[in-house]
Amino acid sequence: MSEEQLRAQHYGLLARLLGAAPSGDMLAQMATIAGDETAFGQAYGALARKAAQVSTKDVENEFFELFVGVGRGELLPYASFYLTGFLNERPLAELRADLRVMSVERVPGRYEPEDHIAFVLEVMAQLARGEIAGNQARFFDRHIAPWAGQFFDDLAIAPSADFYRPVAEIGRQFVDIETRAFALASASGSRG
Repeated sequence: MSEEQLRAQHYGLLARLLGAAPSGDMLAQMATIAGDETAFGQAYGALARKAAQVSTKDVENEFFELFVGVGRGELLPYASFYLTGFLNERPLAELRADLRVMSVERVPGRYEPEDHIAFVLEVMAQLARGEIAGNQARFFDRHIAPWAGQFFDDLAIAPSADFYRPVAEIGRQFVDIETRAFALASASGSRG
């Protein structure tokens, strides 16, 4: 598997888990993940153990408490909120402008603002797979790096987080890895 395919898988998994509670089938698949001795591998191992222990209903309830809630969830997973303290602000407008340049449109019937963490991670997955033409480093630097690390830190300590704690650790580490890799690539003039 190529580096780009592997990166796309990490982005895709995080996008899927942050966009909706995983199904029972997805939990069963995640329970088979084998981690390794690296910190990143250990985080995946922790996710596999949680996936094997938790019920679909418990994860659905946790997802609701974290991201939906009655009135609002414990976290607001939007770039606008993390960068300005308000929803639907300049970061969303800037993202929409960049998405137009890449010919990416919101799916009809979806009403979630595009600066949701799951959406921007899915865009990165599609960029890594080559399904969308665009500069990965630029998109990451503008729409993920400034806030995703803090979001994952907040998710890790959210009162309702249990299954989502290892998800937060995977996300935090992956954002850190990508930040370093893009910085090294920029210094050497590659990856984009």
